[in-house]
This record gives sequence, C-alpha cells and structure tokens, in this order.
Amino acid sequence: MNRMLISAAHKSSGKTMVSIGLCAALKVRGHVVQPFKKGPDYIDPMWLSLASGNGAAGRACRNLDLYLMERDDIVATFARHSAEVNLVEGNKGLYDGLALDGSNSNAALAKLLDLPVFLVIDARGMTRGIAPLILGYQAFDRDIDIAGVI
Repeated sequence: MNRMLISAAHKSSGKTMVSIGLCAALKVRGHVVQPFKKGPDYIDPMWLSLASGNGAAGRACRNLDLYLMERDDIVATFARHSAEVNLVEGNKGLYDGLALDGSNSNAALAKLLDLPVFLVIDARGMTRGIAPLILGYQAFDRDIDIAGVI
C-alpha cells in the first residue's frame, strides 16, 4: 500500500501523533514519504515534513483542501507530489466538514483520491463499545475503504 488517509472519529483523537509516527517510521525504514494535510493548516504540515525527512530536502508537506481548492487541482497536486509512500492526514472526523452533505469531509477526499482510511479511535473508557462504533463508521458509507483501526 503506497497511499493512505489517517482520519478519526473526531478532532483531538491523536491523528497528528499517529501520522508523524508513521512518517518517521517509514522514513527510518528507507522509504520516500510524501506527507499531505487536509485543510488549511500550517503547523501539522511542518511536523509532518520534519518527521518524513522532507523539510530540508524540498519535499514539503502539501495541503489538500476541498473547501478552498477545485477537485481537479487536488488530484493534480496529489499526483504531482506523490512519492513511494503517500500519507494524508485528515482534519476533524472522517465524515465531518463545513458542508452538511459531507462534500468537503475526509471521506470525500478519500473517495476523490482513492485512499484507504486508517481510523484513529480514542477508546479511553471503552471495551466492547468500540465494536458498534467501528461498525457504524463502516456502514455509514460503503464506498469508504476503512483498511484499519488504530
């Protein structure tokens, strides 16, 4: 798998920590990693660039924003900057966004770029309750490929 979207059930779930850790681990293993960040963000992209070793080498993290960019521009940006491994860190929750129809959500970006999703779940205080939560995320939109849960 050379492309993935890291998303979550809600913001402040640990997406950035997981994304930074994955970028660094992949880089240590000798992979060329291209990080992307959904949304108009400048702090997370700096951390992602540093973790993937791309900051000084000119492969900076790129923003992909369904609210501010045309869909064709997002596809072109992703294609132009893609590397051996492409990691997109989402913002907010998987199905959340400014548009009530979900057209600018992480899920919409995953569909647009054909990205499998790794869902970061803050399971504090949960045991079996995590199962229906994950099943709900899978059933909500069958076109989303939830490839794993962290």
